[in-house]
Amino acid sequence: MRPRRHALAATVATSALLLTACGSSSGPAADASAAPDTTSSATAATATPRVAVTYDGGIVVLDGTTLEVEGDLPIEGFTRLNPAGDGRHALVTVPAGFQVLDLGTWTDDSGSHLAEPDLNDLVFEADTAGHVVRHGGKTVLYADGTSDTTIFTTADLLDTKGSLPDTEVIEGEDAHHGVSIVLEDGTFLTTVGNAESRSGIAVIDADGNEVATSDECPSVHGEGTAMNEVVVFGCSDGALVYDGGEITKITAPDEFGRMGNAYVSETSPIIAGDYKSDPDLEGYLLHQLTLIDTETKTMDVVDLPDGVEYTFRDVARGPADEILILASDGALHSMDPGTGEITGSTPVVDAWDGPVEWQDPHPALTVVDGTAFVTDPASKKLHAVDIATGEITSSKELPGAPVEMAAVTG
Repeated sequence: MRPRRHALAATVATSALLLTACGSSSGPAADASAAPDTTSSATAATATPRVAVTYDGGIVVLDGTTLEVEGDLPIEGFTRLNPAGDGRHALVTVPAGFQVLDLGTWTDDSGSHLAEPDLNDLVFEADTAGHVVRHGGKTVLYADGTSDTTIFTTADLLDTKGSLPDTEVIEGEDAHHGVSIVLEDGTFLTTVGNAESRSGIAVIDADGNEVATSDECPSVHGEGTAMNEVVVFGCSDGALVYDGGEITKITAPDEFGRMGNAYVSETSPIIAGDYKSDPDLEGYLLHQLTLIDTETKTMDVVDLPDGVEYTFRDVARGPADEILILASDGALHSMDPGTGEITGSTPVVDAWDGPVEWQDPHPALTVVDGTAFVTDPASKKLHAVDIATGEITSSKELPGAPVEMAAVTG
């Protein structure tokens, strides 16, 4: 497998569509061409995080400290949200591809906001937009409808001035729901599959030469990069680990042992993954978590305490590499990645039931620095939790039941 690589100027590779759902109800959209210089006074200011939350009919953007609403942007249909990786933008999945959401996090020396959030007309074209991966200064976009991978230098998005950055496109072979990543030396890792099944990964060096492949990963899904650029992909019977040119298969302790999402810190060798050992399990709540040691290439499965269940939206890594779990008992639990022990718990929301469909609103968790942001669809609220103390520092009622969430550092 040797995918063709070619670079495209942003004017060719991206869409200039102005979608009807792009207006801001909180005021006129910010003009990207009039963006202030972020290399002078802005760099001296304290970072001001912002949080974007989707609900039925819109995306609400809030100040990450006070949770004051900074913008409420209408959009139709179910959408996914992903941070772009530059501290300011998020990417919204729309029919045309990945639309750029500017969260307006410019600041001056006093910390004042200099822009309103703007769901602008910039779109990275993709047939069935899927996963977004951020690593090594690159943002990598995957199109499920073609298995094409679009790559751009993450920081270049800050200097768009009304147009998208240049991109590199690696054409896919057989379309499937997949994911790709680019390492710092240009090595390209991508999933292999087709519309019927997914089987493994292929590794291509910067010159287009195949380095390694594996077809030992049925239903490959989910990717995460740990310390020293060791990459893990989930399988329905364990995981694949890519480390320095070699692929290692880690077999799950159960005949069916599916890991589908990875929760990582690039300063920790331990990857946390969701884990399902019963193929007939109904619903989306899970009660086990897998811990993969990328140094020893081993996997441990942790049984969580009674009442501590979660979905793919409810696990994150904290500032000390701890594993945070927003559980169905309503508490935010902290787990030691080395031992799998729960080291602390703090109540945040009421106990909740799992969703009927994975897209349905249910509590979600995301972390920026020392703050955990927690959504509560039952009360239509967003909470900010100080991870160190467990204190809920801010709460805000939202325009609708929150679904997806993304936060940027500012």
